[in-house]
Amino acid sequence: MTEDPFVVHRSLLFTVAYEMLGSAADAEDVVQESWLRWDGVDRSQVRDPRAYLVRVVTRQALNRLRSLSRSREDYVGEWLPEPLLTSPDVAEDVELAESVSIAMLTVLETLAPTERAVFVLREVFEMPYGEVGEAIGKSAAAARQIARRAREHVAARRPRVRVSRSEQQAVVECFLAALRTGRLEELMEVMAPDVVLIADGGGLAAAALAPVHGAELVARVLARASRSAFASTTVWLNGAPAGVIEVAGEPAAVSLVVEDGRITRVYLVRNPRKLTRLDRAADLAR
Repeated sequence: MTEDPFVVHRSLLFTVAYEMLGSAADAEDVVQESWLRWDGVDRSQVRDPRAYLVRVVTRQALNRLRSLSRSREDYVGEWLPEPLLTSPDVAEDVELAESVSIAMLTVLETLAPTERAVFVLREVFEMPYGEVGEAIGKSAAAARQIARRAREHVAARRPRVRVSRSEQQAVVECFLAALRTGRLEELMEVMAPDVVLIADGGGLAAAALAPVHGAELVARVLARASRSAFASTTVWLNGAPAGVIEVAGEPAAVSLVVEDGRITRVYLVRNPRKLTRLDRAADLAR
């Protein structure tokens, strides 16, 4: 018996939705809504199930993204993507790992919804412009123009240096060790002078409401937090070594951008609603 194409491509569909929305919970909702539509389709009329399902998920995700835009404008403090526990295998696909990184998802958040959809489908999943256009309800030529604008936007904002997994892991471990001591000098040593800390508490957990700039200020903020009962562990989040920490009994996820051996960005997610999936690895695929 042939396996249902939806089951075959479910990991891909979730990944598309997650990259468009930055939220695993919303991505799961979109995948479920897409299943209901697929369940009512005459399969004999679908020539390419994969392309058809990606098109359905993209349209559902675009609808969800537009409806979420106002709530994100009203969000308390900085909004960061929902971190996902991933297996080390995700990092084997360098393009996939980069596309689901917290740093990249944060950049994608600055795109308009249609630009984000086109960038994800074209640059990450390498879909032909004709299929991209069908997914967003535009011509292939229009999709090509949107893709060009989106690429330029992302290129101006994405981290410019890729580091190896071993280097990323070494820096993460040094950072977590410095956090455990709470010593400013040790924290500052692993960070670039112009490091930026972005924290997401969503009004539900204590977090800086605006980005914190500079190694000394960032170190002071982190050192204050680590004076509480503190535990940490190195894990794989969004395709890269990262950290899960516990401050005074409350969990947080820490993702780092490393350039030239030092940390240039610290993404700290403390909103408990975004930390519910750290006990099981997400199944991502291209």
